[in-house]
Amino acid sequence: MANVEQIITLLGGAEKAAQLTGVSTEAIRKWRQGQAIPAKHWSIIIQATGLDLNDLQAPSSPDPTEPSSAHLPPHGATAALILADGSLFWGKGFGAHTLSKNQALGEICFSTGMTGYQETLTDPSFASQIITFTFPHIGNVGTNHEDDEALSCAAKALVVKEDITHPSSWRSFKPLEQWLLQHAIPGICGIDTRTLTLLIRDKGPQTGLLYYPPDGHFDTNALLVIAKAWPGLEGMDLAKEVTCRQTYHWKEGVWVWPHGTQPSETPTPKKVVAVDYGAKRNILRCLVSAGCDVTVVPATASVEDILRHSPDGIFLSNGPGDPAATAEYAAPVIKALLEKDIPLFGICLGHQLLAHALGGKTYKLDQGHRGANQPVKNLKTGKVEITSQNHGFAVDENSLPPDIEVTHTSLFDGSNEGIESKRFRAFSVQYHPEASPGPTDSHYLFNRFMDMMNCPPKTAKR
Repeated sequence: MANVEQIITLLGGAEKAAQLTGVSTEAIRKWRQGQAIPAKHWSIIIQATGLDLNDLQAPSSPDPTEPSSAHLPPHGATAALILADGSLFWGKGFGAHTLSKNQALGEICFSTGMTGYQETLTDPSFASQIITFTFPHIGNVGTNHEDDEALSCAAKALVVKEDITHPSSWRSFKPLEQWLLQHAIPGICGIDTRTLTLLIRDKGPQTGLLYYPPDGHFDTNALLVIAKAWPGLEGMDLAKEVTCRQTYHWKEGVWVWPHGTQPSETPTPKKVVAVDYGAKRNILRCLVSAGCDVTVVPATASVEDILRHSPDGIFLSNGPGDPAATAEYAAPVIKALLEKDIPLFGICLGHQLLAHALGGKTYKLDQGHRGANQPVKNLKTGKVEITSQNHGFAVDENSLPPDIEVTHTSLFDGSNEGIESKRFRAFSVQYHPEASPGPTDSHYLFNRFMDMMNCPPKTAKR
């Protein structure tokens, strides 16, 4: 059997092959990536090349548990991305090699943000996910010490179209590829990210395995078995994996030119306990800059653990995984805190957990929201905010009790983006008002939280 590259050569190259078969050169690229040519083109190829049908037909599929060379890597390919639906993408690997103890296996998603790849990769909400960046130029500002959103990189791997760009920024401390090696994160470039993004859009969340072996050996059938065996994010409580291990105090405020991030002092700060389900650092910075004295506690903190700090307000952070799974231990704590009449503000996973505590439910989105350009309508003001988002689950508005008011909605798919309790001093949003990366349209929510803490219970803003 002739391989795809040999057939394209016999046809006179990619452009000639496209012309003869009546397809675009992009389709020829897909032939190469999939290592297969659709059968509808075989008759033309046979006439043009002199090959026969046996040369074009693939041999019968071997046992997937046995080593196989059915998919030999094309010239120059050093990594592969295998999806559970059988899709195979070849490319060039970079960053850390994948090993048996460092498998890049998880849900593959795409992010439409044009900036902030370092913040995205270190956002704990991306735990157990492989990120496809739709923006082609990744690496152009390098990496630095200030843009990490957590101590470690939460994402499993990254997928990009072009080679990693050489850094060109005065803030750069280390090139992205070196940074990835430091964090043991693999990547793949040379992928047709448009095709991959459309596949995710049309078929929904996919399990993916990025394989970048140091020895260059690929057993794609065995890798497909591994990808198919991964259970998916539904039912997974990942907050326990990314939360802090002990309570700590946060003092740093938001980044300010030219000083960077500095401790922020407020004469009479409000004491806020932030429950860390996978908190981004910039959320904590925004709380401090708004006038909060922030103490961070683990996701599994009890009511007593939280009240021990005599908080004026409680913040529920973002985080990864299935909110229904995390809610099993988080919702009872949140419900008890609501009864103490302490102002409460939630973001992302914190928003979903508040909904569970108030009697609502959540569901898995057909398409997650990830990027820094997501339009959300504030139903109280009628204004549209451009927001930064990263979530694959949403609050089911039909499950909310009558004393919960829907305050924000997505203009992409109409899913819920915000709620407020009519009974308790509590509100939350699905998106990320702290941005990092992204626009700052929604920074007012931190001031709203401050107003709620400053007002007596009966006059608190609702």
